[in-house]
Amino acid sequence: MSKSLTSTEPATGAKLWSGRTGDAAAEVAAARTALPSWANHSVAFRSEALRRFANIVRKREEEMATLIARETGKPYWEALTEVAAVINKVDISISAHAERTPKRTSEAAMGAKVSVRHKPHGVLAVLGPYNFPAHLPNGHIVPALIAGNTLVFKPSEKTPATGEFLVDCYRQAGIPEGVVRLLIGGPDEGRALASQDGIDGLLFTGSARAGSSLHRQFAEMPQKILALELGGNNPLVVWRPDDVEAAATIAVQSAYLSAGQRCTAARRLIVEDGREGPLIEAITTMIDRLIVDQPFADPQPFMGPVIDNATADHLLGQWAELITKGGRPIRPLDRRSKDRPFLSPALIDVTDVSDRPDDEIFGPVIQLVRVMDFDAAIAEANNTRFGLAASLVGGSPKMFERFWDQVRAGVINWNKPTNGAPSNAPFGGVGLSGNHRPSAFYAADYCAYPVTSVQANSARESIAQGLRDPDMVED
Repeated sequence: MSKSLTSTEPATGAKLWSGRTGDAAAEVAAARTALPSWANHSVAFRSEALRRFANIVRKREEEMATLIARETGKPYWEALTEVAAVINKVDISISAHAERTPKRTSEAAMGAKVSVRHKPHGVLAVLGPYNFPAHLPNGHIVPALIAGNTLVFKPSEKTPATGEFLVDCYRQAGIPEGVVRLLIGGPDEGRALASQDGIDGLLFTGSARAGSSLHRQFAEMPQKILALELGGNNPLVVWRPDDVEAAATIAVQSAYLSAGQRCTAARRLIVEDGREGPLIEAITTMIDRLIVDQPFADPQPFMGPVIDNATADHLLGQWAELITKGGRPIRPLDRRSKDRPFLSPALIDVTDVSDRPDDEIFGPVIQLVRVMDFDAAIAEANNTRFGLAASLVGGSPKMFERFWDQVRAGVINWNKPTNGAPSNAPFGGVGLSGNHRPSAFYAADYCAYPVTSVQANSARESIAQGLRDPDMVED
């Protein structure tokens, strides 16, 4: 039985959207019906359809950005950058498909040829997150469609309006309704979709806890592709930087963009004990200047609220746990409104906390860890089950090579923030941050599978060994 689902604006609490939950089985069946026709079209045909989609989004840029800002609470300027990423994903994915899944042919013995081509998996499920409700699911959807798959997309129950808008743009581009199906719903509908026999794979962006659950579920279904893009407890090591102000800016950007609601956000700030004073002073000075406000405020804020009150309460609980364990607040995590989820950017020294939780604090909190030397900094960077993003600010080229060589992460930067990975490169992590199926430019790899063919113009084979002499065969 369908239920009502409502989306409210985090910044104001106003009702933004309402609708009914869908039926996973029915949506998968519709996508299955549409599969043969879509898969039989050429890559050029499908690519052109996606280019039309990009043009539709370009025409509706302000409308889409306004909706994203209202539904997520992120500043309007940041919502505009998300829409740009949605548009740019098309050309990037077309290039990636050509580079990662080309047809290859080589010569074999006796005039035969060996060819490698790719086929779509079939019907794919896409589960989207709330922090980038258009860009991140679109990062799965576009390459999946180019490869010839059809799909069922379930947006986060916290951002259904953006998901509906995204699918409407595909519709306006002339992509058949059966090719991209929209499933509105919450966790129950997500579980129902993931458990459908009729899907050939699932593409997921979200928490490590949900990803681990999906991994266990799919362990008994090796015939289905599973691509997990999960979170991180990401380290930012700042080591004797030449420009302290620039290092502080990188730290602030890494920790607090999107109110800390990025999987690549820096969660741990690792510094040299005894030398951290100027850096911390520069960071706190900048924290005190950051504008936290509603998405359309003037001047534009650096960050808005977190996604909802329940999330704010959970973050405050995680903060309280760090305090209880001996963490020393440098800038507190304060609730700036009794009834709305606006939180202040927080910084806490946890050097003396012996049993720090290895969790992703998905909000505007960064933990300071002081270490004695660079070896200890690398050890602390690896002191996590996650392995998504890491960055070194300062140091020398030789030190960065050591950092790159020894730190376990899928994104390792130097003198750049931990977040904001380029879309024209692979993106993914190790450990609890993923299942070795990097997305972004490498998404083409999990949207199609290779088929090897050995081909000859005529049948001509012989058995050279293991046959009796025909004259020796008894009657």
